[in-house]
Amino acid sequence: MNKNLFIDRVLEAERTLYHVSKTILSVDQDCEDAVQSAILKAYEKLNTLKEEQYFKTWIIRILLNECYRLKRREQANVSYEECFEFVKAEDEEDFSELYLAIKKLPERIRITVVLYYVEGYSVKEIKQILKIPAGTVKSRLAKGRKLLKNRLEIMEVDYE
Repeated sequence: MNKNLFIDRVLEAERTLYHVSKTILSVDQDCEDAVQSAILKAYEKLNTLKEEQYFKTWIIRILLNECYRLKRREQANVSYEECFEFVKAEDEEDFSELYLAIKKLPERIRITVVLYYVEGYSVKEIKQILKIPAGTVKSRLAKGRKLLKNRLEIMEVDYE
């Protein structure tokens, strides 16, 4: 893969990369940092990509690793009070009910739901990205649908 093709592929995947990073990281600046780091690492390790057709899957896996690295660093540096203030501020913003319900899903389920329903990846592709069995992907999707349904019903009752 040459430099121009790499740039084209990154630009095609940019929106997906941001959505995936947002499922793990809360702060937009951290999402941007993770995406930039993932792109840089992908470029540096371009020779490890075995098949160009799996570029997007490959770079998302790199991005997930970067997000978890940033999250570990963030957890080591943020006090409980700061976390509480951020969550309180985030709840006050005007987000859609669906967005808030998705943000409340457990991380493993949230990532799977976003990859499948928002980004349109197949179960097989998610299996490759997350390195989990297809049955686990399907069970996470089923659990995610159930949790979202319950949360959205609760939110609907609260607004009435």
